[in-house]
Amino acid sequence: MALASAASTSSASRLAPRLASPPARPPSQPPLPGATRPPRRCSYHRLAVLWEDRASARARVHALLGGFSDAGVSESDDDDEEEDALRGGGPREDEDAIELAAASAGPERWDVLGLGQAMVDFSGMVDDEFLERLGIEKGTRKVVNHEERGRVLRAMDGCSYKAAAGGSLSNSLVALARLGSSRTDSYPELRIAMAGSVGSDPLGSFYRAKLRRANVHFLSKPVKDGTTGTVIVLTTPDAQRTMLAYQGTSSTLSYDSDLANLVSKTNLLIVEGYLFELPHTIEAIKQACEDAHKNGALIAVTASDVSCIKRCYNDFWDIVGNYADILFANANEARAFCELPSTDSPMSATRYLSHSVPLVSVTDGVHGSYIGVKGEAIYIPPPPCIPIDTCGAGDAYASGILYGVLRGASDLKGIGLLASRVAAVVVGQQGTRLRVQDADRLAESFSLHLDSLEFCSDV
Repeated sequence: MALASAASTSSASRLAPRLASPPARPPSQPPLPGATRPPRRCSYHRLAVLWEDRASARARVHALLGGFSDAGVSESDDDDEEEDALRGGGPREDEDAIELAAASAGPERWDVLGLGQAMVDFSGMVDDEFLERLGIEKGTRKVVNHEERGRVLRAMDGCSYKAAAGGSLSNSLVALARLGSSRTDSYPELRIAMAGSVGSDPLGSFYRAKLRRANVHFLSKPVKDGTTGTVIVLTTPDAQRTMLAYQGTSSTLSYDSDLANLVSKTNLLIVEGYLFELPHTIEAIKQACEDAHKNGALIAVTASDVSCIKRCYNDFWDIVGNYADILFANANEARAFCELPSTDSPMSATRYLSHSVPLVSVTDGVHGSYIGVKGEAIYIPPPPCIPIDTCGAGDAYASGILYGVLRGASDLKGIGLLASRVAAVVVGQQGTRLRVQDADRLAESFSLHLDSLEFCSDV
C-alpha cells in the first residue's frame, strides 16, 4: 500500500472541503465555540504518513522510592524483562544521555510525539477500613499535596503494591509502539516519543526507563530538584478504584526550544486531555499545535475526563476546533463536548463532532464504539470479551485507531474493529498495558486484513 508523506505537502492541500458550518443546535443550547470560525478543510485520507526505521532502546529499572520503604513494592509486570527478551533488547549504559541526544540529532522525524502527564502509578489492594482510617472517600479521584502522599505511602508500608509508568497517554503510546514493532509487521518500526515533565528524582528515572523498555522514548530533560508526579491507585475488594494524584512537576510544561524542535520533526502530535486542566500548560499546548500544524503534522487530542472538559471547555474547543484532525472520547465525554444531555445517543454526538473534526472516535463500553467522518457515524460492534479490568480500555482503543491510521489504512470499519480488539485484550487481563505477544498477534491479523483488501481491489 502506497503511503504519502505528511511533511511533503501543506495541510490544506491534503484536506477535502469541510462543511461550511456545524448543523444547527437545539435552541436551548448555545453554539459550539468553534461554530463561527471559518471552516477548515478535512479528509480522512490525509491521515497517511511516511515512516522511517529506527533502533530501539532498553533499560533496567532504577531505584524507586527515595525516603520510603520499598519492601512491599514490585514492578508492574505489564512490560517485564521476559517480554524484553522477545525483542532481543538489553540494558545499556548512559541511556538517559543517549535518549536525550536522539531528540536533536540528525534530520530524523518521529512518527508520533505525545504531550502528556508523566505520572508513576502505585497500585495496591486495600480494604474499606484502610480508606476510612485515612479519611479517604472511596471511588473518587483527589489531588493531594506532598505531605498527604507521604502519609498514604507510609500507611501502605508492608502492603503489596506495584509501581508502573502510568498515565493515559503512556498507555496508548506503549500499545502503539508494541503494535508498530511487531515481528509480523512488514512496515518499518514506528518511532514513538513522549514529552512531559519528570523530576530529577528516582521516580523520574524509573518512569523514563520503563517507557524506554517499551520502545517509547521520553525526550524531556528532568526538572532539576523537581518531584515526579504520582498517582496512588487503591483498589478495594469490590473492584472500586480510589485515586490520589500528586502532580509534582508534572503540572508544568514549558514550550522551550527543545520541545519546539521535537514538534517540528513529528508526523503526528497527540495531546493528552488531562494537560488542559493545568493552567501552566495551556499556552504550551497552543504553541505546540500551531507549530505542528505549520509543519504538516496530524494532531490528535484525547478528551481524558468529563469533568476536565467541563472545567476547560473553551480551551478544549480552541484546540479541537482549530487544529485537531483526530479526537478520542468516550460517550459521556463526547456528549460533554457537544453539551448534549445524557439521553442523547453516542452516535448523535459522534455525528455532531465529525462536522468539526476530520476523524472522531467515540467508545461506549460494552455497547461498542463509533467512528465519525463528515457527519456520518460508523458503528463498531464489541468483540466477545470476559472483562477482568476495564482500566485503560479507552487508551488501548486509541492505540488501535492510531495504528490503523499510521499504516495508511482506508477501511474505517477495519480500523475500528482492530481498535476494539486491542481494547478487549487489555480489558480481559489485569493491568493497562498491551503485552508484546498480544501486539504481535493483533498486528499480524490487521496486516492480513489489509492484504486481503488490496488483493480484492486488484481483482
